[in-house]
Amino acid sequence: MAVLAVAMLIPVGYVVATVLDLGWAELQPLVFRPKVGELLMNTVLLLALGVPATVVLGVGGAWLVERTDLPGRRFFAVLLVAPLAIPAFVSSYGWASAIPSINGLGGGLLVATLAYYPLVYLPALATLRGLDPALEESARSLGQSSWAVFGRVILPQLRLAILGGGLVVALHLLAEYGAFAFIRFDTFTTAIVVAYQSTFAGSSAAALGVVLATLCLVLLVIEAAARGRARYARVGTGSPHPAVPVPLGRVTPLAIAALVVLGAAATVVPLVNVVRWLAASDPAALGEMPAAIAQTVLLATGGAIGALLVALPVAWLSARHPGRLSRALEAPYYVASSLPAIIVALALVTVTLRLVPAMYQTAATVMAAYVVIFLPRALVSLRAGIAQVPESLEEAARSLGAAPIAARLRVTAPLLLPAIAAGGALVALGAANELTATLLLAPTGTRTLATQFWSAASAIDYPSAAPYALLLILLSVPAVALMFAQTRGGRSR
Repeated sequence: MAVLAVAMLIPVGYVVATVLDLGWAELQPLVFRPKVGELLMNTVLLLALGVPATVVLGVGGAWLVERTDLPGRRFFAVLLVAPLAIPAFVSSYGWASAIPSINGLGGGLLVATLAYYPLVYLPALATLRGLDPALEESARSLGQSSWAVFGRVILPQLRLAILGGGLVVALHLLAEYGAFAFIRFDTFTTAIVVAYQSTFAGSSAAALGVVLATLCLVLLVIEAAARGRARYARVGTGSPHPAVPVPLGRVTPLAIAALVVLGAAATVVPLVNVVRWLAASDPAALGEMPAAIAQTVLLATGGAIGALLVALPVAWLSARHPGRLSRALEAPYYVASSLPAIIVALALVTVTLRLVPAMYQTAATVMAAYVVIFLPRALVSLRAGIAQVPESLEEAARSLGAAPIAARLRVTAPLLLPAIAAGGALVALGAANELTATLLLAPTGTRTLATQFWSAASAIDYPSAAPYALLLILLSVPAVALMFAQTRGGRSR
């Protein structure tokens, strides 16, 4: 497990090695130049405006469907999470089809906010479902208005959900390539890809990678500091009864209109344009689709299996033997995956060329990138599954004469199948939609659904891109449904 944990730090090691190899004399002019200042300004504005926008939409939507008497709450609860089934670069394609002039910071904010606000909405929804309604009822009994209860009672308890969701959104904004490249909005990731394609693994791409990785680590530190050490769990048993819905009154039509507009902008606009271009596509031009589907399934399945194999030992240790050792072995997994896919790809390019050239631009390297990028999806699912399996079942099997390994295979493994399937599905579907690392690492001639879509869309061949966009959306639906079901806890209203 220690070897795996060290291997997960390869992207971090790449950043450190880049700084040491270039040296300050060479790194300084590459970092402190007008182009980097422009990219930094774009990034700061994107984060400063985009993250709060996603928090407002995510928390506001979660509160409306979970705590108010909004008509059609079940419909809107699903509508608000639906944008997760549309990859950000497909959403950008849809909006560029609807408004060809869309570009720059405004376009980037529009596409990114609509694509990523569900990453705040889901944890906020889950947190609201777990809050003790007695606290809100006590505040109302003291004469507090509904808005005062929301601001003074509910919002502070959503702190972890907001910080965690906001961090995930911020990391996605830093890592996104396709959505911003499509509408001509320059970020560090788009600039790194351009620099890599023009100078291969040159110093310019490496220097930009150092700045991008530094920004990601700064975000991690800020989130950890803002999270603090306050406790948010119930001290007692709480009050296990449904919360009384807050009446919206005259605001009801406005709330419904706002949610309809949000759902239409985030979901309907991209889908309508995908279908519109699909109707104009030439069936004869889809001869490469079977190969793209097969290669997507192969690479995504390989990445999912690899992620499960890597995550299982540390998930077992974390669930069955929690402590400093398990936390120390688990931390590199999350640190590595917090770095953008472009950094992971550049790190694997450098490592394979210097240490194992035979691995450069092979399917195995692509799968390794998927493992690093999407490992937390497998780790979280496996850890939760292992924690739910009582150790007493294994002990009973051993008392009947079964060896420890046999007891785990016969008793624990079957009970872990749902968690294994969930983790594998989340990794596989994330890998199927992954674009940046696949473009840089895939062997020549590799065709996945994402790369085929990007090849056609970037050439402004929208009709040819539409079938691949539709397949990417259909592939994402099961993962989104699974995440939504986990958030709702299997309960319906």
